[in-house]
Amino acid sequence: MKWLTQFSLVMRSSLTSLKDKIEDPERMLHQLIIDMEEELDRVRCSVAEAVADEIQMRKRSQQERTDADKWMERAAAAMKRGDDSTAKSALKQKMSAQQRKDQYSAEHQKQKVEVEKLQASVRDLEDKIRQAKQKKTLLTARMARATSTQKINSAMERSHSQSAFAQFNRLEDRVDREEAMTEAWDRMDGKDPDADELARQFETQEREQQVNAEFEQLKADAAAD
Repeated sequence: MKWLTQFSLVMRSSLTSLKDKIEDPERMLHQLIIDMEEELDRVRCSVAEAVADEIQMRKRSQQERTDADKWMERAAAAMKRGDDSTAKSALKQKMSAQQRKDQYSAEHQKQKVEVEKLQASVRDLEDKIRQAKQKKTLLTARMARATSTQKINSAMERSHSQSAFAQFNRLEDRVDREEAMTEAWDRMDGKDPDADELARQFETQEREQQVNAEFEQLKADAAAD
């Protein structure tokens, strides 16, 4: 499909451009981890603020409970003295403190739930950073392997066009061609390389026969003497 082919070409071009921009993958991975840790620090600061709010709400709730107990004691003491008016006033203060205590307690419980969720998110982020650190070495090795593979492929591609290997192969082809042209002209001039070779073989055999004949003659002369 034409559109799929064009899409693949665009994607390969984009990936190549991105790869070219990444001059030092290991440094880039290191910087990404630093950025993640900085983000974790910001999140921890926010969570710490939420935890501080939760602590303050808990302390205010406890303080209001303590105040309610004190007003209750004062009301009881006033009743023993027979001071009804003071006892009623103390009970009103006790009820107000109890109401504030209930409000702070309710808010404290809500804040406590949110803090637990935030703390769980922090632990999850910390775990992800640990995993990223563990994967850093593997990713660096994979990137280095991919780069090496690309360099090898590029070298192999160049070997088919402009490298010393290609020049050697072209020179060998030229020698083969020159030899073939020489043989072609010899044949056009009436020379037959196969016939010449056969003639040389016959000459060699004739020389060997002559040498053997002369050798036998020398032996015969020597025996006659």
